Amino acid sequence: MDLGLFATFLVACGAAAATGAMFGPGAWYLALKKPWWTPPGWVFPIAWTTLYICMAVAAARVAVLPGSGQALAFWATQIAFNTLWTPVFFGLHRMKAAMVVMVGLWLAVAATTLAFAGLDWVAGLLMAPYLLWVSIAGTLNFTVMRMNPEVAA
Repeated sequence: MDLGLFATFLVACGAAAATGAMFGPGAWYLALKKPWWTPPGWVFPIAWTTLYICMAVAAARVAVLPGSGQALAFWATQIAFNTLWTPVFFGLHRMKAAMVVMVGLWLAVAATTLAFAGLDWVAGLLMAPYLLWVSIAGTLNFTVMRMNPEVAA
């Protein structure tokens, strides 16, 4: 694996992660009704750190392969949606808009996972936990939106 490519993709993930640091859940989120299956707060930094490392490794593996342009375009799209979701949900408190972003994110992650798997099965496997996590996050976004109609903008 090219460590320079890995570092570049990890920096892109770091930019997305920074929005999580800048727009934390805060009192607004803590006051919302949430489903019983909401993961505890300590899970999120562990999960995201692991996922970002896996995403960067997967992208670095694929970047050196011929014909990887579309797969990397999908990767760029998903990291853009990833970066956008946190400020929309936690910063602007716009649950419906965040749900729209989440749909785009899920589609981009699914496309990335499939495209990566077509080029390098290990890269596809590295993206699979991210697709699962985004599926859970999307379900959580939708459920919280439904449980809090009075604040679901």
